[in-house]
Amino acid sequence: MAVLTILEAIRAALDYEIGRDPSVVVFGEDVGFNGGVFRATEGLQKKYGEKRVFDTPLGEAGIVGTAIGMSINGMKPVGEIQFDGFIYPGFDQLISHAARIRTRSRGKFNCPLVIRAPCSGGVHAPEHHSESMEAIYAHTPGLKVVIPSTPSDAKGLLISAIRDPDPVLFLEPKRMYRTVKEEVPDGEYTVPLGKARLVREGTNISMITWGSMIPTCDEVVQQFAAQGVSIELLDLRTISPFDMTAVIATAQKTGRVIIVHEAPRTGGFAGELIAQINEKALFSLKAPVVRVTGYDTVMPLYKLEKIYLPDTKRIIAGVQQLLQY
Repeated sequence: MAVLTILEAIRAALDYEIGRDPSVVVFGEDVGFNGGVFRATEGLQKKYGEKRVFDTPLGEAGIVGTAIGMSINGMKPVGEIQFDGFIYPGFDQLISHAARIRTRSRGKFNCPLVIRAPCSGGVHAPEHHSESMEAIYAHTPGLKVVIPSTPSDAKGLLISAIRDPDPVLFLEPKRMYRTVKEEVPDGEYTVPLGKARLVREGTNISMITWGSMIPTCDEVVQQFAAQGVSIELLDLRTISPFDMTAVIATAQKTGRVIIVHEAPRTGGFAGELIAQINEKALFSLKAPVVRVTGYDTVMPLYKLEKIYLPDTKRIIAGVQQLLQY
């Protein structure tokens, strides 16, 4: 097994699927000759040619719309949107068409496409480059939403997404692209969609998070472990459909739950998790569920970015709130 970053693991997944399946094509702004803005597709056009990996005009609606047309005609397109905040021009295509093809055609057609995009903040980028909008898309029936947090998950989940019969929005935490390394299985390797990952087992508190918040939360978990407080850390991995079984199981196990995400608080996915926990595990709870999130404002420019992002201090305060209840 090779030691890869998340970025390298994504490239490995694309490389494997393009080589394995002639119906897989990769396209987007600058993904061909330049290998993408973060170089996720570097070398793929040279290896597979311009018919399999190619550049598109600067038009996100066109990228998503083209992917839909390809997918319902038997291909498996992987479209890259250069930054998460650039997806919005293609929102209508995703919501009104990609997510509805199976229902609209009464099962005659499906829409096996993947839209990849770097997501979240932490890299001092300008406006529209640091969004965390997973809850918007999780609200859309027919559209799957995936956010990996490790290199092995990045490869395994992306291969599963490409092979899935329905549209998948694959969001990649950009600040983790090159900061996390681990051994990743070579060749054929998949991670099932809709299955959470138990990062650390614990008995006192359950901490649920995903994507860019995993390293920060893990740091907090280790700090409390040194104090004798055992925190179970659950990485959701797939936002839609999410692993309800794992969420309810950990809530029932510890009775105290904290949910952390980078997205704004109001309407964030933590709200849905809390509702499900209250409906299915209320009598197991020893304290109200706590959430630590971004603020209800547009992601600020870089001078205020660290204030916006949930940090160890805010998460520690949330854990202490649970312990003191």
